[in-house]
This record gives sequence, C-alpha cells and structure tokens, in this order.
Amino acid sequence: MGTTDEDLWRVLREVSNMPYGAGQIAALEQLLRRVDAAEDRELAFVTRMQGTTAYTYGGEPAKSFVTFSWCVAEFDRDPQPYHARYARQLLWHFKYMVNGLLKFPEVPLDRTYAVLDDMERRYRAGGHSLQAVHKHRFRVAEHVGDAEAADHWYRLWQTTPRDDLSDCAGCDPTTEVQYLADTGRYAEAAALAEPVLAGRLTCTEQPQAILTALLVPYLRTGRHDDARNAHREAYRRLRGNLSDLWDIGDHIEFCTLTGNEARALELVERHLDWLDRAPSPAAAMHFAAAAAAALRQVDGELPVHRRAAGDRPAADVPAGRLADELAGTATDLAARFDARNGTTRQSELVAARLAVRPSGEHLPLSASLRRRPPRPRATADGDAVAVAPAGAVADGPSPGTPAAGRYAGGSAPGGAGVEVPDDAGADELLDLAEACWHRHDLAGFRSALAAYDGRFGATEQAPAAVARRLELRAAELSDAEEFPAAIETARTAVAAYRELGDEVRAQVVASRLGVLLTMTEEGTQEGLALVEAAAEALDRLGDERLRAAAHDRVALALMHGERWAEALDALDRVPAAGDPYLELRIALHRTHVLEELERAEEFRAAAEQARRQSRELGVGELLMSASLAYARAADDPAEAVAACDEALRVTPPKGLIPARVTRARALMAAGRADEAVDDFAEAVTLCVERGAEGDALLRWELANAYRVAGRLSEAAEVAEEAVIGLDKLGAQVQADRCRYLLAGIYQGLGEIDPALALLDQLAENLDGPDNLPHRAHMLEEAGGLLYDADRDALAAQRFAAAAGAYELAGLTLDELRTRRREAYAWMWAGDGPAALRTVEVMDRLAAAVGGDGEPEPPVTYERALAAEAAARVLAGDGREAEALDRLAGVPERLRSIEAFGEAAQVEIFTGELLLRLDRPVDAERVLRDVLGGLPAGSRPLQQAAWLLARALDELGRADEAAALRAEHDLDHDH
Repeated sequence: MGTTDEDLWRVLREVSNMPYGAGQIAALEQLLRRVDAAEDRELAFVTRMQGTTAYTYGGEPAKSFVTFSWCVAEFDRDPQPYHARYARQLLWHFKYMVNGLLKFPEVPLDRTYAVLDDMERRYRAGGHSLQAVHKHRFRVAEHVGDAEAADHWYRLWQTTPRDDLSDCAGCDPTTEVQYLADTGRYAEAAALAEPVLAGRLTCTEQPQAILTALLVPYLRTGRHDDARNAHREAYRRLRGNLSDLWDIGDHIEFCTLTGNEARALELVERHLDWLDRAPSPAAAMHFAAAAAAALRQVDGELPVHRRAAGDRPAADVPAGRLADELAGTATDLAARFDARNGTTRQSELVAARLAVRPSGEHLPLSASLRRRPPRPRATADGDAVAVAPAGAVADGPSPGTPAAGRYAGGSAPGGAGVEVPDDAGADELLDLAEACWHRHDLAGFRSALAAYDGRFGATEQAPAAVARRLELRAAELSDAEEFPAAIETARTAVAAYRELGDEVRAQVVASRLGVLLTMTEEGTQEGLALVEAAAEALDRLGDERLRAAAHDRVALALMHGERWAEALDALDRVPAAGDPYLELRIALHRTHVLEELERAEEFRAAAEQARRQSRELGVGELLMSASLAYARAADDPAEAVAACDEALRVTPPKGLIPARVTRARALMAAGRADEAVDDFAEAVTLCVERGAEGDALLRWELANAYRVAGRLSEAAEVAEEAVIGLDKLGAQVQADRCRYLLAGIYQGLGEIDPALALLDQLAENLDGPDNLPHRAHMLEEAGGLLYDADRDALAAQRFAAAAGAYELAGLTLDELRTRRREAYAWMWAGDGPAALRTVEVMDRLAAAVGGDGEPEPPVTYERALAAEAAARVLAGDGREAEALDRLAGVPERLRSIEAFGEAAQVEIFTGELLLRLDRPVDAERVLRDVLGGLPAGSRPLQQAAWLLARALDELGRADEAAALRAEHDLDHDH
C-alpha cells in the first residue's frame, strides 16, 4: 500500500469521526473523488459504505440510494476477501433503503417491495433471522394504510426471534410505541418503554426517538412531568440535525396540542428554512402540516421570519398566509404519495395533523415561562405583542427607577384611596386630587378626578378650574405613559394659566412640561431650557417647596439626558424643601445618579437614607425603589436579598419585573442560583405577558442561573431562546456573549458538535482587526474541544488558525502556546511531518519571546512546555537523542517558577527517553529522584514507578523491580 493510499485511509477515518451533516458529506464527496482517482477497489467500496451511512443520517438520504446500489453491485459482481468484513453492514443498509425509498413519492412502490424481497433472500441465505424483514414489511403496510397487512406483519415481527441484524434495543421499541399510540393503546405504549429507558442506549437515534414517540402516550395517561421532560430532552438532541425534521414536526405538534402556542411558533420559525433542504418529501410533508396547524393558533397577521433560499429573499411572512402555504405543501405532497400508493392514507394523516388544536389542560413546556403566555398577535406596525387573557386586571403605574412618574417627580402606587365627600365642590375635589398626587396615592387621585368629572365635567367651569383640570389631566397621561398627549395637554395648561395671569402655576406646569420633553429625542433642548427657566422664575416667585421641586426637575431633566455629573451638581443646589414627600423623591434621584456615577460608598449611603425615609412615610412605591437601590448597593448578598424581599412586599404590579430581576441577581451573588431561577423565570413570564421588551436579555441571565444551578438541559433550552431573541433585536454583542455561554453549556452536556458550531460562528463573527485576540481564543477553545474528543487532525487545524490570529494580533506568547497544542494534535493524528513543521515554527517563536534579561514566569513556562512538546514529537519520529537534548535544564526552569507538577512530568519523560536509548543506569537515577517527590496514588507516581521497575529489570535486578511493582500495585505490563 503506497503513501497516497495510507493518506486516503487516514482521511477516511477522520471523515468517519466527523458529526453527521453537511460538513461530513462535503468532506466525504471530496474524498470519494480522490479515491476513485487512486483506483483502489477496497478503498472505493469502504468509502461508499461510509457514504451510505453519512447520507442517511446527514439529511440527504436520496444520495444513499446510489452508494448502496454501487456497493451491492460490486459485492455481487466480483466478491473479494474484504467484502466479507462488510457483509453484515451491507445487510444492515437494506433497512436504510426500505425506510428511505418510502419517503420519496417519485420512487415506485414496486421498487421498495423488490428491495424487501432481495433483503429477505439475502437474510435467509446468510442464516439470519427474518425479524428485521418482517418489521420493514410492517412499516410499508402501515405507510400505505393496509391495516390488515400491518397487523399481520406486526405479529410476525413481534414473534420472530431477534438477532444481530435486528434494530437496536431502543429503535425496535420505538416503532412498537408508535404503533400502540396510533391505535390508542397509550398505557401499553408507556409501559413498554419503561425498561428501555432504564437501560443504556447507545444508538445514534436514541433516546430522542423513543422519547418523541412517548410524547402523546405520556400526555394521554396523565404523566405530564414525563411528557414535559421527554419533550425537552428529545428536542434538545434533535434540534441540530436536518435528518430529524420529521421528529421536529412531532414536537411542534405536541406544543400545539398542549397549548404552548408561543413555543410552537418559536420552533416553526427556528426550523422553517429546513423545508428548503428537507431530507425527504415525507419529512417536508409532516413538518409542513404540523407547522401549519401551529401557525393557525396565532394571529394571522403576526410576522414570521423566513430566511432566504435560492431566488427567494429573506422576509417576514404573515402567519396566516404562511399557514395556508404550508398546508398546501403538505396536502400536495400527500396527494403525490397516495397516487403512488393507490390509497388515501397519507392525505388522511395530513388532514388530521392540520386539524390539531390545543386540547385539555395547558401543560407548561418552557424552562423560561411559568404560566401559559398570552396568545401572540400583531400590532399595527407588525411587531408581536401579547394579548392578555380574559379577565386580566390593568396594571398600576410604572415604578422602578427614581425617574419613573416624571411629570410630577414621581407617580403613585395603587392603594385603598381616600373617602370622596359626597358634597365636595369642584375646587375641593381638585384640591383632593392634588393632595393625593403629592402623597403618591394614585387610587385617591383617580377617585377624586372621577368624582370631579362625573359631577362637573358636563358643566361649564371657571377658567381657573379648567386650567387646574388640564394640569391634572397631563399628570394622568404622564402616569399612563401617553407622553405625546401629556406634552400637548401640559402646553395647553401653561397657556391657560398665563391667560389667567397665574405665572406661578404656569411656571410649575412649564417645569413639568420640560421634564416630559427631555424624554423625547426632538424635545431635549427645549425641555432643558424650560426647566431651567422655570427654576429661575420660581426662585423669585415660589415658596420653598416649589423652589425645591423646580430645581429637582432640572436634575431630572439632566438625568434623562444621562448627564449624570451635571445632574448631581443640580441636586446639590436644591434648596431645603420643607416637605418630606419631596425630600424623599430628591433622595431617590440622588441615589440613582450616584449609582450611575459608580460612586459606590455614596450610593450605598444614599440608598440607605432613602430607604429609611420611605419607611417613615409608608409610600409603597418609593419604598420599593429605595429597597431595590439598597439591594444593588449592598456588599452583603444576604442583605441585598432581604432588601428585595422588603421591596416585593410593597411592589405594585408594574414594578414586579425590576423587583424580581434585582432579587434574582442578589440571589446569584449569594450563591443561591436555584432560587434565582424562579425569580428570573417569573420576570421573563411577566415580560412576555405584557409584551415588554427585554425578555431575551432576561433569558440570557436565566440560562446562566440554570447553568450555575447545575440544570444544564434547561440552561441550554433557555440560552437557545435568548440567542434567537437577541439576534432579532440586532444585539450582536449580547447575542455572541450568550452564544459563548451556550457553548460552555453544551460542553457540560457532552454535546461537542453544537459547542464547536457556536465557537466557529463566534470566530467568524469576530472578524474585525480589533477582535483578533477574541477570535483566536474561540478557535483555540474549539481546538481544545476537538483534541479532548480525539479528533486530532481537526484540532490541529483549529489550533493553527488560532495561532495565525494570535500572530496578527501581535501576541507571540499566545501564539507559542497554541503552536505547542497544534504540534501535539498533529502528533496524535499520526501526521508526523506536520508535527515536525510545527516544531520548527515553535522554535522561532520561543527564541522571539526570550528577550534580554530574566524572563517573566509566563515566558519561562511556555518555553519549557514548548521544549517538552518538541521532544515528544522528535521521539515519535525516532529521534530520541535529539529529544533528550531538548529537555536539558527544562525541569529546573519549571521548578524555578513553582511549576512542580510539570517539572516532574518532564523528568518522567526524560527517564523514558533514557530507557529507549539503552541507558538504564541514568534512567534509574532520574526516576528515583522524581519518585520521591510525587504524591501517593497519583498517576505520575505510577508512571515513574513502572519505568523505574523496567530500568531495574534491564539492570538485572528483577527482585527489586518486583518489589517496586508490588509496592505500587503494578503488573508487569502496566
């Protein structure tokens, strides 16, 4: 076998170790062209055998028909000794063909029957059980809707002994569960799966296939927790595999059935573009029907994003229109299958799927939503919002930051209100409304105004009363966050007061108008001018409370423009108020500004003072704001949690989101991630229910809380949702940070390929010159993942790319480290020449980082480890003497920076090299020295002891060697 053939076999092994999908298929097809050019019959046969598997599980089963037919023809035409090694695998591939041919309506049914007959003939000839043949005859009968034949073949399948060509211990029961569920025998289906799930499943398709089959049986037998967990685990395993599009359709249908319309919509949108490259018409039909049913549960005008494909540009498509399109696709495909099969079975199945609706009690499936979210609908501008469930109570005012309730310097919480006298006149009612507004009693404020409007709204009032009502109407609109209307009403009120000659009230309202204007992009300058002019005027005309309030509004206007230092100066100039409510609002504004200025000690003291004042006045909303500020300022996480608990006891409905988020963050800081999960999830749920922005960012934090709590499956699910949401917002920086979090979660779950895909995407996103170090880090981390998974050649390529990025960034020491890792990867991949070339690069880099004088510890460390790596590569090339020279002085340099473990490892390798160079005396000396300093029971100790025993054997001291092995519990061939 020539060198070229050896290289091709090595590449085939690498391709076989790649994950199923487009990448593996592309690599295999490139290899196949080289293999055919090499004219190696065995290699051509084995490569096509691998191709059949790759196409089947990689989402392109139609291509497997070609490779399978080629292999069968080659196997029959001219049998070779190597064919025998693959005979069982070829028989196994017959099952792929039967399943695959059924999924393409253009393939005549007779061809499938012919393959089945050939399969049976070969199984009989080989003395194999016909159990697998009967199973696949059952599947064909079930597909065409021949119930009698399906029952017949099912019984034969179940009663025929299994053998090594039967489907695995997970896949056979999966088909049984599907059959039992289709015939309404849900309890039997669930019971049948129990021992299967309790065992160890190693098949590529398991356990996700059997868990998907169990969704409806679990639901129909009341095992709701099992149904939820089956959905979460199975979907997580399926979501990245195009070949699993059919099963993903099952999960969408399950979401619809259980009343999870929002999640169903999310899955449809996530996988919609897979229809453009569906693995088969059957999978496309099934997914399209499930997706259409899901889309019919939401507002028909809701935009659903569909990615570009071919000549079709990316676009947002109304859900109703898309549902009709997908229903048409499914119906047309079903008609094609039925025309081929001569039955109506597939059209009946599609009609049933299109008719799926929520049934029974809502079953929450999401790890991020604690209640059934409102039905998504579209707004006039096309954005998605939530429709509140019937009977929902309107929220109160918006608290949270001290800048809330900006019209009057603070809004009021809902409360018990005040008694409105039945005989109160117009002025008395307006006085009562003003007093309630000032005390932050919104319920009383509304009651007084409602009484005024009911008694006097239809009668002509005095101009002064009209002006006052306009002023208070502006306050109402501001509290309802109807800011454009509030601004216009305030302008009218100012004009009314000026017409009356009441300059004091005109300036008060002008000051409030200015604050409102600073909340708009176009009104900032006008608003600031108004508040400053009003403060100057009220210094002359107003009493101490009006003067203080006017200067507080100057600070508030500056806060809206994020001019924090100027706002603090303005607050310092606020005169004494003589009013505890106003003083409290001023204190809260100061707290907010100090937090933004990151003046931690002053922020903490200000928050503590505001909290104390809030307690004294008993105003729930302001106590909430002060307590949450104190929670953010507190050094002790336990104190922060306690402050949040106090805030939640008085928080009005609109303040629940910031209160829950602050408490969740405090719990995270306190190391109580499991509890933080509940608060973050509640905050996400509230955001979705209210159609508020920010749920994607909160999902990111929730995902991290799940991760810290060790609940990685839920962490993955929520992080995936967060990435999608952040991408929709165009927040690439945050989306990429969440992708990095998700990559780590995938690693924790052992899902290496999704983690690699994310790291590669991050490396691609970080393509700017300023991002080179971060890009290099992503590539290096991807290389480490591949290296740990023994995919060494691919690891070496990632390390090489990382080193190139470090080089462009001018980070020579990082480049040296990454080249060292590349050299090891090439060595373990069996590519000695590539490893040696990398060593040459390492030598240049090690010299470059040396410099003059005593090197820094990181430099010493990397140069020493580079020398060890070079030595190992050289030893692998049979150049032990050169390798030994490389290690001279390395242990001493490592010990000089207290890298004692690494130094011992180099000395152990030195002893090994001395033995390979037939120098047992020197090896004994080195190994005895190192043995004494190693911790008992450690792997390095066992390595050193085994090598020392070998040296003693070579020196003719077998008794000492045996004693050493006994002391360290080693056998002779350890």
